[in-house]
Amino acid sequence: MAAHIVIDARHVRDFGIGTYIRSLVQALGAIDRSNRYTLVSGPADVRAIEGLPENFRPAIYARHDHSSLDHIAFPIFLKGLSPDLVHIPLNRVPLLMIKPYVVTIHDLANIFFEQETSSVRMQLRRYRFRRGLVRANHVIAVSEATKRDVENQMGVPSSRITRVYNAPDPAFFNRAAVPGGREQQLILERYQINYPFLLYAGNIRKHKNIPRLVEAFAVVRDQLAAHPIYKDLRLVIIGDTISQFPAVRQAVIKSRVESVVRFLGFVPFETLRCFYESAAGFVFPSRYEGFGLPPLEAMACGTPVVTSNVSSLPEVVGDAAIQVNPENVFDIARGISDMLLDEELRARLIRRGREQAARFSWNWTARQVLEIYKDVIGQS
Repeated sequence: MAAHIVIDARHVRDFGIGTYIRSLVQALGAIDRSNRYTLVSGPADVRAIEGLPENFRPAIYARHDHSSLDHIAFPIFLKGLSPDLVHIPLNRVPLLMIKPYVVTIHDLANIFFEQETSSVRMQLRRYRFRRGLVRANHVIAVSEATKRDVENQMGVPSSRITRVYNAPDPAFFNRAAVPGGREQQLILERYQINYPFLLYAGNIRKHKNIPRLVEAFAVVRDQLAAHPIYKDLRLVIIGDTISQFPAVRQAVIKSRVESVVRFLGFVPFETLRCFYESAAGFVFPSRYEGFGLPPLEAMACGTPVVTSNVSSLPEVVGDAAIQVNPENVFDIARGISDMLLDEELRARLIRRGREQAARFSWNWTARQVLEIYKDVIGQS
């Protein structure tokens, strides 16, 4: 008998979470024509989830999940849809959430790297965070590292947590053009990129470790000042704007690299893929990741990767990346230098990187999620 599954898609246009929602929904659409799906989104989000099979339909809900009233209004709205199961794709669960529901937990960064000044607000945030996971009929964790965090920090039994990996967008595997081709040239000319560059893509939250990345880049640039290719090496950061992060601005000024570090903000998908493909290397020295998708995206595009040896990152990148200590600027710089200067190592990283990225598939992710749906609905 077909089930009615409701997915909260209000973050479908977000960076990171939006990729998860879009990719999962598209993959479910490719493998499941039996169950009925309702995708709850805001009025401006509908176009981001178009083109799905007939068993998928939208439902417009205008209130954002940051609203206090959402704790009451969203459960009432969901109840009116008469779902057999609700999937909340990130741990922002209303306090009065109806059951049964499944929640995907991407990381515990908000708990480990809290910046709230009010202890009361921190306690309320922790309470809501834990409550959303403990009350869930099942929790999907995006890595073994995240699964352990949920079990150890939140007290959720292992039997109610399943590790289901994310995957790169399949479009990253389809090279837009021959490297150096006209399409890439036009994009790079638009951004006035005519020099070798290192790339970082992602947000600039505290645990992303961008100040140390900037400092390590400054060390490498000094070391390669006379190099025939990399003497004009630059650092390009795609994601958040620098204005919100004074620590990053201070690192750029202190390292005296203001003229060679560029912050581009968010860019369209084709532009992001072009930057991945054109970069001399991708550097991702994060101190904590629930999964760590950007390194896999870079690998899918044939770009060698330097990343951290902590959290979920070793689990995700395997032996296909140079792993460094994210707390040590000089170790990060060492990894970057090795990646740039050792041609044999670069070739090995590129080959292994493509193989590693190909091990992750949204089709397989969707099949695992669908089995969880079936189990929860059967138990309910």
